[in-house]
Amino acid sequence: QVQLAESGGGLVQSGGSLRLSCAASGSTFSLYDMAWYRQAPGKEREFVAGIRWTTGNIRYGYSAKDRFTLSRDVAETTLFLQMNSLQPEHTATYYCEAETPYSEDSWGQGTQVTISS
Repeated sequence: QVQLAESGGGLVQSGGSLRLSCAASGSTFSLYDMAWYRQAPGKEREFVAGIRWTTGNIRYGYSAKDRFTLSRDVAETTLFLQMNSLQPEHTATYYCEAETPYSEDSWGQGTQVTISS
């Protein structure tokens, strides 16, 4: 199974930026897809952005399009999410997810993002 470790969250003022990182380890040879999700208190978990690892094809959720940018470091098996023009509605716990065809999906512990006005 793949193990995931998120980092880069924190507290920023409205209009600020953050760059989240997700480092994958373990059975990374079988990576098929990696993605970011977020969940605010009392709300359902929401897809933010993802990439098919084997092809590099990127997809964005509606709320992230034109504001966030997904990228990766293939050699280091690390996924990034650059978040600009942050607003209070972006406050949530952000989770990294990985999929492989040989084991159950993997989830990180999450990193907290808090935006103040």
